[in-house]
Amino acid sequence: MSVLRALLIAVAMSGLSVAGSIPVVLLPQPASAQVVETIVVEGNRRVEAETVRSYFRPGPGGRLDQSAVDDGLKALIATGLFQDVKISQSGGRIVVSVVENAVIGRIAFEGNKKIKDEQLSAEIQSKPRGTFSRALVQSDTLRIAEIYRRSGRYDVRVTPEIIEQPNNRVDLIFTVEEGAKTSVKSVEFIGNSAFSASRLRDVIKTRESNLLSFLASNDIYDPDRVEADRDLIRRFYLKNGFADVQVVAALTEYDPEKKGFDVTFKIEEGAQYRVGSVEFRSSIPNFDTGTLRTYSRVSAGSLYNVELVEKSTEEMQIEASRRGYAFAVVRPGGDRNFEAHTVSIVFNVDEGPRTYIERITLRGNTRTRDYVIRREFDLSEGDAYNRALVDRAERRLKNLDYFKSVKIVTEPGSSSDRVILIVDMEEKSTGDFSISGGYSTSDGALAEVSISERNLLGKGLYAKASVSYGQYSRGISLSFVEPYLLDYRMALGFDTYWKQQKSNSYTSYGVTTLGFSPRIGLALREDLSLQLRYSLYQQSITLASAYNNCNNNASNSSLAFNPTPAYIKNVLGGVDPTNGTDSGVYGYGCYGDGESSLPVRKELANGATWTSALGYTLSYNTLDNTKNPTDGLLVDFRQDFAGVGGDVTYLKTVLDTKYYTPLVSDIVSVIHLQGGVLSKLGSQDLRMLDHFQMGPNLVRGFASNGIGPRDITYYNYGSNGDALGGTKYWGASMELQMPFWFLPKEVGLKGAVYADAGSLWGYQGPTSWTATGEVNTKACPTCGLQYDDGSTVRSSVGVGLIWASPFGPLRFDYAVPITKGKYDIVQEFRFGGGTSF
Repeated sequence: MSVLRALLIAVAMSGLSVAGSIPVVLLPQPASAQVVETIVVEGNRRVEAETVRSYFRPGPGGRLDQSAVDDGLKALIATGLFQDVKISQSGGRIVVSVVENAVIGRIAFEGNKKIKDEQLSAEIQSKPRGTFSRALVQSDTLRIAEIYRRSGRYDVRVTPEIIEQPNNRVDLIFTVEEGAKTSVKSVEFIGNSAFSASRLRDVIKTRESNLLSFLASNDIYDPDRVEADRDLIRRFYLKNGFADVQVVAALTEYDPEKKGFDVTFKIEEGAQYRVGSVEFRSSIPNFDTGTLRTYSRVSAGSLYNVELVEKSTEEMQIEASRRGYAFAVVRPGGDRNFEAHTVSIVFNVDEGPRTYIERITLRGNTRTRDYVIRREFDLSEGDAYNRALVDRAERRLKNLDYFKSVKIVTEPGSSSDRVILIVDMEEKSTGDFSISGGYSTSDGALAEVSISERNLLGKGLYAKASVSYGQYSRGISLSFVEPYLLDYRMALGFDTYWKQQKSNSYTSYGVTTLGFSPRIGLALREDLSLQLRYSLYQQSITLASAYNNCNNNASNSSLAFNPTPAYIKNVLGGVDPTNGTDSGVYGYGCYGDGESSLPVRKELANGATWTSALGYTLSYNTLDNTKNPTDGLLVDFRQDFAGVGGDVTYLKTVLDTKYYTPLVSDIVSVIHLQGGVLSKLGSQDLRMLDHFQMGPNLVRGFASNGIGPRDITYYNYGSNGDALGGTKYWGASMELQMPFWFLPKEVGLKGAVYADAGSLWGYQGPTSWTATGEVNTKACPTCGLQYDDGSTVRSSVGVGLIWASPFGPLRFDYAVPITKGKYDIVQEFRFGGGTSF
């Protein structure tokens, strides 16, 4: 009897550990074998008696022995429904007396200003109308504190308060003392000699606190972010040849005086390695490894780069799968030569395990349709499992920018040769509404309102609408992109736009453009893409009447006779019929109130012009960062053929190349080469509007449209004519970008020094106009268009200030021309920038 009593007490004690603070009292009488129907339940209010009885499982013969009673007791305690449980015997029956836990009537939060009630309610486990549990409340208290710590508030205090109400109900109040945010005051590095601390701070996500920190949150201390930074530093070193690098520790220490954390990364760099040799081996019969060489991005003598090795491995494995070796696995190996500091790389192709994909399970895509996710996989259920293709799918899903996080893991399938792919995702907002503003010395002030959605209706569609209004320009545009045309990896896009460029200090005329452009984009490789497009647009000239009144043809009754200065001098003998002899503009004729160039006025008289063009762009991009590149090559080759209907024919070819390479001490070299040719097709003349117009986009230090062929017909009358543009141009620029080492990196300021050179020439537009008598003849050799079209090389040197400001990217340039054309327009200072808010 005493042994049995001790056993029951032990069971009760074990139940106590499960239920937390629930006290359990057992009477000393043992339970003889009974049936479930003999159990009497007392004290229950909300929980049905049958529910309590269901936790007691009878043994053979339907009888309850002592073991079954013990198991039932444990099960009742584990439910968390009861504050107290007692088991006794009375009249040959088992009596289960329970005291139910209270029901939570209301949950409230007080003192929380930085995190909303809805966010906290979603994170805790206690719920209104749920069962009250002190253990659960304690867990929720810790969870709320953890949420605040993740947002950088390490001084947070959370106090739960339980208010008892009638009918066994309680109200639960969490009082929060948020405290101030705990920021990172310094980020230091120990052991780095190959790269400066400034360069390494660019690599990591954690930032030091500064005056502009209120505009961002990455200066708030986050231990997970610091740990992730360790891997970013390691990957950066591995990409730059340091095969032995180790980020030994990320030390964090709270400084009470600074009221923030000091973060120190301890690095052991090791030596820098180059690739000694590259070999290919295969254990698969009849597999030709020679065909894999074209997919290798590493070569002997190059700097060892683990990212290139990984990309090569992935592409080789995919190619092997395409060739019918579905289970082939490519494994890179490296043999270090510690004396020569080289790595001999061997790509081993072996037969992998014959594993198939049983199922692909998607989790967390509450908005994005399943097919949008599945189409990013190059494999499906029943295919051979290929880790390279799975990794590629994960990378593609992350690049969609629809999800906060994406993780693909495998679970065992129904048999040993089957696996289940689990895709865990967390959706994020994909819509953007922005109001942007900017100013530049050429376009003046500009404001834009836009709304866009990257994942329209959860179908992966992109749509954007924007309206801009500025001092000299305004416009409306609508864009739509279907990234998978007919379920192929081709993007189909449409752009509809209306633009109006008004006259300004650089152009005497305005241009209104209404257009539509469908396009198709194809990714040929990860670094190579092709875009095919069709453009249909209408252009028309707008011009003040005072700038369109020249007429040397007296017989043209539709226009008033208003001769040019050349006609007055050469034909009328110097007599100006438009002004009195005492006028300050006598002899100027129609130029007395200003005048646009002949090609502009002729284009206005021709009316609106339609252009129908087919074109393509071939792009090669190896940049390490599209927003702030420091390494890599970007090449764009574009051609447009106009003449597929419409009023205009031409062939326009453009090549643009930018090469970024890091030098010493965080200095980045940028080499920019560009060139273009506009070719005439057939007998139709080229329009002035189709010519290339160049200025600071070719050589800094010059005004917009300030370079190249220019109308000089009335240059001697104190005014520069309109820029006519050219059919050929080239440009070369060398720029060095460097941070200001005395400023925190987070300020986002960089300096630049540069030298530009280039030229624009070859005007082939209209030079005469019979209707107005503006034609070069023997009697009047200068009555037609007079223009300068020298191929002078323009060059300049300058300095710039680049600011990745919280208000948008800003750039200030001051450039001084060294060589220029006689009629070029200089603008030494230039400023441009904008913001979204």
